[in-house]
Amino acid sequence: MSAKRLLQPAFSRLGLKLFAIILVVNVAIAGLVFVAISRSLDQGFIEYLDHAQTQRAETLAEGLGEAWSRRQDWQWLRQSPRAWHHLVRRQLWPTDNLPPLSIEGNLGDPRDFVLHDANGLPVIGLPPNDDDMAAELRWLPVMSEGVQVGKLGYRPPEQLMARMDRLFLNQQRRNLTIIVGALALASLLLATALSWWLGRRARGMAMATRRLTEGDYSTRLPERGRDELSSLSHDFNVLAETLETSREARTRWVSDIAHELRTPLAVLRGEIEAMQDGIRSLNQDNLHSLAQEVGQLERLVGDLRLLSQSDAGALEVQLAPLDLSDSLATRLEEARGWLDDHGLQLEYDLQGPAWIRGDMQRLRQLWNNLLDNTCAYTQAPGKVKVSLTRSATDWVLRLEDSAPGVPVSELPRLTERLYRVEGSRSRASGGSGLGLSIATALARAHDADMQPTQSALGGICWTLRFPALPAHLQLEEEQ
Repeated sequence: MSAKRLLQPAFSRLGLKLFAIILVVNVAIAGLVFVAISRSLDQGFIEYLDHAQTQRAETLAEGLGEAWSRRQDWQWLRQSPRAWHHLVRRQLWPTDNLPPLSIEGNLGDPRDFVLHDANGLPVIGLPPNDDDMAAELRWLPVMSEGVQVGKLGYRPPEQLMARMDRLFLNQQRRNLTIIVGALALASLLLATALSWWLGRRARGMAMATRRLTEGDYSTRLPERGRDELSSLSHDFNVLAETLETSREARTRWVSDIAHELRTPLAVLRGEIEAMQDGIRSLNQDNLHSLAQEVGQLERLVGDLRLLSQSDAGALEVQLAPLDLSDSLATRLEEARGWLDDHGLQLEYDLQGPAWIRGDMQRLRQLWNNLLDNTCAYTQAPGKVKVSLTRSATDWVLRLEDSAPGVPVSELPRLTERLYRVEGSRSRASGGSGLGLSIATALARAHDADMQPTQSALGGICWTLRFPALPAHLQLEEEQ
């Protein structure tokens, strides 16, 4: 590992951005919660005080009216302020839970109330010329037997807030500040952990991608968990494995092509040099031998060109409705004598008409490649069996041959380019190794699936599934 990678910072740029975003968002949310709850406490508490103070004032006014009914004057309150305190305490507090006489700071403090007689003269509280203070009070009539005998003034909640802040609101704000501070600290820790975790994962992916672009296809990412990042790591590993396999296949492909080209070129060169040196004469037999090697080269180049066109999606295929059964039967009859010469007995059973969309010339090339492969590897005396049946949506073609067979583990590799099951087989017996690859490409061009399995005859069974032409198109063709 390079020094540059060893000196990677603990937090990447992405990690720092995530840290800042998460922290700012959480702090902003905590701040908004603090402001909202603080305003709610202020407003809600004022409304609570207003309701509670009004109820206490009404209760006290009723008690004063009853006291007037018994005494018929307010002189006893003017002469005894202590009696005023006792009256307020009895009216506003339960008899079994009376507060102390000094109840400053509680709703119902005697100093929060003012009593005037029916003529507006003060009995308890403010003097009559204190208009500013009186204007700040709220007033309730004191009634006795339906007659107003005085009026009771009480302080509104706004004037009590300074005292109540000290007793309740300040304490609640302190508690809320502690909660918001704890949330901010938790947000800091969460932002740090999350940004470090995501940043580390992103940094690992970035470094792995960089190694991949540098050609190190053995790079793999750990797949932990079941989240989207783990899915991305899995897709990255699949991509790296695909690229590694593709590079190995490309290397093997180039090496095999060079080998396939080198053999006929070496033969050509040897024969030409022999003619130049006079070892071999320039006659028709020797020229025919040279022409055979040139033909082998032409076939190999043609096969390579077809495969390259298939890979590029540029393979020329003229699809049109045709009878698969008729096309295959024609080619099999033509090949019967050729198969007999190789000691192979041909049997076929073709249902039909079997309408598909296909290219007559390309299908003929497909049949030739499959039959060539059978002739190249099936031991004489042998047998070739061909069948064509209909499934729900496809026409199923099966081509089976007799021994020798292929191990099950090798079956998936039969269509690989330049692949031979036995490395000792020569080009003379096994061809160029491109026939089955070309057959697969031709089948794919017809939207057909081509799969090898072991045959009951002892060899290989090739199964091809061609999409059947819809019924209404078949009727048009038959008409």
